[in-house]
Amino acid sequence: MAAEIGISPATLYIWRRQYGGVDTDAAKELGALREQNARLKRLLADAELEKYALREIAK
Repeated sequence: MAAEIGISPATLYIWRRQYGGVDTDAAKELGALREQNARLKRLLADAELEKYALREIAK
């Protein structure tokens, strides 16, 4: 099956392990949630860096 869609068997295995039993809509929602989570983590990291810089300047 992997050769039919042009991916490696390892990639297919990973997809099946990660998304096995999940319907298409749920998989799309999971992908969107992961993107949002990554964006929020970057925002938090930026805010923490800014707080750190302000504390260092205040010293």
